[in-house]
Amino acid sequence: MSEQNFKNHSRLVPMFHGVALTAALFPFVVFIIEFSRAVGNESGRLHAAAMLSLSVALILGLWFARVFSLKAQDRGIRAEENFRHFVATGKPLDSRLRMGQIIALRFAGDNEFVALAKQAADENMEPKQIKMAIKNWRADNHRV
Repeated sequence: MSEQNFKNHSRLVPMFHGVALTAALFPFVVFIIEFSRAVGNESGRLHAAAMLSLSVALILGLWFARVFSLKAQDRGIRAEENFRHFVATGKPLDSRLRMGQIIALRFAGDNEFVALAKQAADENMEPKQIKMAIKNWRADNHRV
């Protein structure tokens, strides 16, 4: 794997982002069509509505599985970066930093982390700006 940097740090999981989502969206579209036909024919509406609701439940299940796991990872990142800042300065991260900013700061090398965290809080930098300002990129190969 090549060295991680701003241009290649985002990650897609092909089996989730491609296969699973496509596999869930296909029946959803089919069941919308079937439900529309059933309403027009005034026959089979209950079955079509049930199938449509099941496909919506599947999509929501996939969505929330992804969102919940990312939230858990975000909490871990916040704790790690707060500890990292505390070790370097004896103080926790600035409370003005938003979660997206803290997540972006995790890529900053130790030699620029503290200064960049202060700059991000003082200037209310966007996560993309923080990542672009990093000179010594610290890879995070564990987040999905």
